Amino acid sequence: MKVFAISDLHLSLSANKPMDIFGPEWDDYMNRIESNWRERVGEDDLVLMPGDISWATYHDGAVADFSFIEALPGTKIITKGNHDYWWATKSKLNKFKKEHGLNSIIFLQNDACFFNNLVITGSRGWKSPDDEGFTSEDLKIYKREVERLRLSLKLTGGLQGEIITMIHYPPFSSKGKPTAFTELLQEFGVKICIYGHLHGKSCSNAIEGVYEGIRYNLVSADYLEFMPLFLGEW
Repeated sequence: MKVFAISDLHLSLSANKPMDIFGPEWDDYMNRIESNWRERVGEDDLVLMPGDISWATYHDGAVADFSFIEALPGTKIITKGNHDYWWATKSKLNKFKKEHGLNSIIFLQNDACFFNNLVITGSRGWKSPDDEGFTSEDLKIYKREVERLRLSLKLTGGLQGEIITMIHYPPFSSKGKPTAFTELLQEFGVKICIYGHLHGKSCSNAIEGVYEGIRYNLVSADYLEFMPLFLGEW
């Protein structure tokens, strides 16, 4: 099984949210996503998608976007991003999947997904206390997201294999400093951490490569030029 990653697709098949207003790099992006995806990903492969999948406000408005994803090869694991307003409780998301035949999609929320000697964990994450404009309300969300990631990682206890964590927000602060998220990743022996959220010039602040034994990759779709990133084979 090959494992790929791509986030921040910002699909808008049912919403009036054209992405080319953010720059020419978004021109014809959905066709590019589909073409590149089919070129790289096979039916038996796994694609990790850490957030900002659809511009829909409610999941009923995201049917076309998820039908687009469903038609692509592979099993897709999705975590929440800050623009995923359609996100609901796990039971409602599973009902949504069943109603619309989204059989190749898994919504990961406070849990983990196991594939032989590989486990996928994750959460949305949040901005860092070191970031500019961080408020007391941000602190509440930050602490809650840290606990959600801890819940996910705890499920890996006793695993004889490797852990990949998917998180929407960068796990480091905008100044490149470690956070409670990076501390958790180290505590649980995560092998790879993928994240999105960053676009354009902000990608220059991304931390990639191996840090304290963990490999970090930014996988925002535009940063990857809409080509799913190959993480490895398990």
